[in-house]
Amino acid sequence: MKLGTLLIVSGPSGSGKTTLCRRAEAAGLTGYSVSCTTRAPRPGERPDVDYHFLSPSDFADKVRAGEFLEHATVHGNSYGTLKADIIELLQAGKNVVMDIDVQGAASIRSCPDPIIRRAYADVYIRVPAAELEARLRGRQTDAEEVIRLRLHNAAMEDARLGEYQFCLVSGDREQDYARFTALLATLDMRCSLLG
Repeated sequence: MKLGTLLIVSGPSGSGKTTLCRRAEAAGLTGYSVSCTTRAPRPGERPDVDYHFLSPSDFADKVRAGEFLEHATVHGNSYGTLKADIIELLQAGKNVVMDIDVQGAASIRSCPDPIIRRAYADVYIRVPAAELEARLRGRQTDAEEVIRLRLHNAAMEDARLGEYQFCLVSGDREQDYARFTALLATLDMRCSLLG
């Protein structure tokens, strides 16, 4: 049986990475990993659909138990992905996309698990700085100091672009999605068998 592909999708807040991942899932091209977080839900976000919203103590318990494939603190909140969820999907031959930050990608990239290593691929979604600022302001969900922090963090994340196998420079949504699905199709042709 063919092993699924694990595609790590990173990029700054406002890059459109979550939209790309969810759209590919809705089209049946991939499964989607629901991450855990300690941050509060944003308006319209649904528990166990958008994120598994955990208390800081519940999150810490899972870290101590070694349940996360990756976890990191970003913008003052903890985020993580449950390892068992990902391995189960990959062994079932399903492709999985994970929308995670550069810290999480580095953690998974160095994971010793043989299934994760064989299934792994990654792409960085890059957005020119002026466009990124316009997108963040256009969302109207964050205070000015949060926007400034996200722009600063984006510059730091962009500096790690060379760690990634692929880079998608974001333009318009339809072009981004066409390029993203082309990458998924290419990765699906890899010869990764279970066993």
